[in-house]
Amino acid sequence: MTTTKTKQLTILALMTAVLIIFAFTPIGSIPIGPLVISLNVIPMAICAIALGPVGGAIAGAIFGLLSFLQCFGIGVPSGMGAILVGINPILAFIQRFVPRLLDGFLLGYIFRALHKHNTYMACAVTGFFSAFLNTLFFMTALVVLFGNTSYMQELMGGKNVLVFICTFVGVNAVVEMLASTIISAAVGTALFKAKMISVQ
Repeated sequence: MTTTKTKQLTILALMTAVLIIFAFTPIGSIPIGPLVISLNVIPMAICAIALGPVGGAIAGAIFGLLSFLQCFGIGVPSGMGAILVGINPILAFIQRFVPRLLDGFLLGYIFRALHKHNTYMACAVTGFFSAFLNTLFFMTALVVLFGNTSYMQELMGGKNVLVFICTFVGVNAVVEMLASTIISAAVGTALFKAKMISVQ
């Protein structure tokens, strides 16, 4: 039991370090227009695979907190985040933090539900949903919390909400999902084969 806990804490520490590196260097963020392709969803998926819902939630919370700090120029600056903080810092925190926390928490259950069938497939699907749910929750919170602001109205340009979300995230979301699926599947499966993690 002690060995298992040690391995879990090691993985959590390593993924936290990766999240911090991604947040404070350009490595984890590939800017395209007003949005960025974020690789932070990958360590969040790995934590959910290795540690379950609690581990996923912790990684999601760290991701969300770092994302909020970027709104203030701490780490890789977020232009959109800076504008949202200027409109309402409390809502900006909710929009940046809660979606990632919820995403990581749900990923743990997604992996556990699928793992009994096939480990590689479960890791791949968890990686896919890490990016998919991040985009879904992030954009939903953006529209719900800031949809009536002049900033969002200008971005939406009179488009239907669903059309706006699809066109706004576009290629970014597809690349995130593809990268997260492939890398999470490879890393998660490798950790299982190395007996670094096991599902209780």
